[in-house]
Amino acid sequence: MTLQELFESNAVSPTAILIFFILVPLTAFVLGALTEEEERYDSPWCYVYSALVYLACVPGMLAFIMVVYTLLFVRGGSLVDLNVMTYFLPIISMVASIFVIRQDVDLDGIPGFNKIPGLLTMVLMTFLVILLIQKTRIWYVIRGSGLQLLFLFTAIFLLFRWGLGRFFSGSGSSVRRPSTSKKGEKTELW
Repeated sequence: MTLQELFESNAVSPTAILIFFILVPLTAFVLGALTEEEERYDSPWCYVYSALVYLACVPGMLAFIMVVYTLLFVRGGSLVDLNVMTYFLPIISMVASIFVIRQDVDLDGIPGFNKIPGLLTMVLMTFLVILLIQKTRIWYVIRGSGLQLLFLFTAIFLLFRWGLGRFFSGSGSSVRRPSTSKKGEKTELW
């Protein structure tokens, strides 16, 4: 199944996608109404909020990238021709979910929320590499299918994740902190 076939099946029967993207902000609203303010940062509830943020943000970011791709790189692509359920509903659900969750809790208190900008950066970098592969027509020489392109996207994404993790994590073994001697004098160790 290609992405185009998936989008066409969503256009024919949009019930499941509509229910999902309505349930995410609705669940956040109900969760905020049922829990006390001091409970929201406790163990089970903060992770539920975290899951809701990811359930809203990952499809929303991908839909945003798809809209940009369609407008910039697809010939004859315009906003009028795009399917509302596939392209715009995830973005609307993401904005609504973050707005509702933000009313209930501080987003910095949600586990993993600080990782969303890094996720967006990795997805954008992967998107640019896949776009470069498509525009240079390397993929046509290989004659890969849509499923193989999805696997390539996943592999490049994981490679970027590993590389960025290695790049931004220092080894920390070359510099040691100064220690104090018995008389309280500092001695230099590096």
